[in-house]
Amino acid sequence: MQRRFKVILDRNESGGFTVTVPALPGCITQGKNREEAIERAQEAIEGFLEALEIEGLPIPKGDVDIEEVQVRYGS
Repeated sequence: MQRRFKVILDRNESGGFTVTVPALPGCITQGKNREEAIERAQEAIEGFLEALEIEGLPIPKGDVDIEEVQVRYGS
């Protein structure tokens, strides 16, 4: 079965990316560049889902919605 998950790529101090998966709390990985980060995210998600299945824990049915908000701060 194929599933789609949104991932968040945050540029880290070394210039690479830290990747989190909001729908799977605790599913985190990283990569030296965007391509490697995405590849590792796919591997991390697959492993995370496999671990949930092995533990008999439910696999989340839905993903998250991501929106941008604009705020005003300062003077």
